Amino acid sequence: MNTSKSIPRAGSPKEVGVSSKIVKAFLDDASEKGYEYHSLMVIRHGKVAVEWYNEPYNKDTPQSVYSVSKSFTSTAIGFAINEGLITLDTKLVDIFPDYPPKKPDEKFEKLTIHNLLRMSSGKQPSFLTDKSKVDWIEDYINSPWVFEPGEKFLYINENIFMLSAIINRVTGMTMREYLTPRLFEPLGIDFPFWETDRNGIEAGGWGLYLKTEDIAKLTLCYVQKGVYNGVQVIPAEWAELATARQIENSQNRPGTDASYGYGYCFWKNSIDETSFRADGMFSQFGIGIPEYDAVVTVTSAVTDETGCLEYLFNYFPRAFEETDEAEEQIVNTMVEPLFSSDRPELEKVITDRYIKFRKNLLLNLTGFPVSVLPMAVVYMLTDKPGNIDMVKFDFKDKECSMTWSEGLETNTIILGLDGHYRYSKITLGNIDFTVCANAIWLDDESLLVTIRPIQTVAKRNLVFEFKPKDKVVMIPSSSPSGTEILNNLGGFFEQMIPNKTILNLFNKVLKVAAIVMEPKHHGKFIEK
Repeated sequence: MNTSKSIPRAGSPKEVGVSSKIVKAFLDDASEKGYEYHSLMVIRHGKVAVEWYNEPYNKDTPQSVYSVSKSFTSTAIGFAINEGLITLDTKLVDIFPDYPPKKPDEKFEKLTIHNLLRMSSGKQPSFLTDKSKVDWIEDYINSPWVFEPGEKFLYINENIFMLSAIINRVTGMTMREYLTPRLFEPLGIDFPFWETDRNGIEAGGWGLYLKTEDIAKLTLCYVQKGVYNGVQVIPAEWAELATARQIENSQNRPGTDASYGYGYCFWKNSIDETSFRADGMFSQFGIGIPEYDAVVTVTSAVTDETGCLEYLFNYFPRAFEETDEAEEQIVNTMVEPLFSSDRPELEKVITDRYIKFRKNLLLNLTGFPVSVLPMAVVYMLTDKPGNIDMVKFDFKDKECSMTWSEGLETNTIILGLDGHYRYSKITLGNIDFTVCANAIWLDDESLLVTIRPIQTVAKRNLVFEFKPKDKVVMIPSSSPSGTEILNNLGGFFEQMIPNKTILNLFNKVLKVAAIVMEPKHHGKFIEK
């Protein structure tokens, strides 16, 4: 990373008018509340006042930022408009003449970039579609309509994929290639990983991996009307348009910060008219507060995004309004691993032996076989890993190794048994991850393995129960869980299914599905 393009650091929070007492109270109270924050960066007057990390998450490891990706895609569109390649009124039918709808479609002939940017396309692709088996552009163009283009707000991820596809089509480059000289290099952001479709087009609305400071840099650039380090990076007109209210969305979870309006891939906040945010699932936020010349950046694993924002706005911008007599020390913390000193004799029996598990036919039919990657990670991947098999443990004094296969990918990780994480590299779904992992014996026959891919927000738990006659039961679970993910998506489903009776039935089915998606797996030791 180019450190010369890092955001300058203040000598202390007080130097730039930030109350360290309030910031510390925010972090302490969040811990008591059970909110798992991974990082916090507070910027005022162009300087970092507070930088905090909850280890194993750190300043150097990019993390999946979910829908914060949309704000970067919007920025690419802003550059393309400024360069005369497209306009807000450019129609998709003119960009993709080689993708005609299967049936004559007057609505499609009206669909513009402006509609996509402000989530008013009227399209509603199925969220159940297996994206590994379809052409994403064709699937979008032939997906159902639920209203006329531009009629109202409806948050659809695939709208923003189409913006990514537009950048690819009009520039002949991937969006990352296009953004590199225009945004990434001026802001000092390393060339990032971004999930793509089968044709190499970035997902646009999700799948981008960034460091906490990368999110903060983009947000700060927008707060400063497109200027970074004294240079006009983002066109000033676009910085204003993108963060202004472009569409009213008061019926979108009324009374929450999801209902105060939407710009061009930026949300408006309740705290004041000029405030805006880049917003990703599980509470990834880049919050711009121009009135206070401030930015608050958060990464976390908090599924209650509405509650998280309400909680956050109890402390910010208050932290910019109150002054401290004395500075409070804000230190990094750690997501503590579990520990037990009990080590059964069974370790000697199972060491260096392979466990073969039966495939779950239902999960394979749905395209969601259980992976070592948590559900919150896998469900949005194009290449979904899964079918944990051929598991082998090798126990040592303070740690053990775990080897397993998922399809054609085989990985080995080290698990701490002494109350400390061990770090390993793995590849799943053709994506490289760093994981920290540990294990404890719950009793003499049950081993709990905990794995955190630190480029993601989530954690995978696997309980192995060792039974008589060499039988093994594996019980998977995730944090955030499938149920929490579905609860988080409640507002999205309310938009999609206006009929309350059908919605209630649908939610009941999904809650059952969340449990079914992580069933017990049965296996047996074999000779290899």
